[in-house]
Amino acid sequence: MDAASIQALIEQGLPGASVSVRGDDGVHFEADVVASQFTGKLPLARHRMVYATLGELMGGAIHALALKTLTPEERSARGP
Repeated sequence: MDAASIQALIEQGLPGASVSVRGDDGVHFEADVVASQFTGKLPLARHRMVYATLGELMGGAIHALALKTLTPEERSARGP
């Protein structure tokens, strides 16, 4: 598994999301996901939405995925 494949899967599952995935060892990854679909959702629900885009890969080909999930408004408020 590679970061580009994970990024593509998340983008497919959350249309319009801005996704950045990092991970050098092929099993441990970090992802920043900015999506309007997160509006009004608690962090756990946001993470579940991202995990759902990856299906059976979680816990298998993807051993660990650290997530930072924000709405576009939250990202704008944080600045560059």
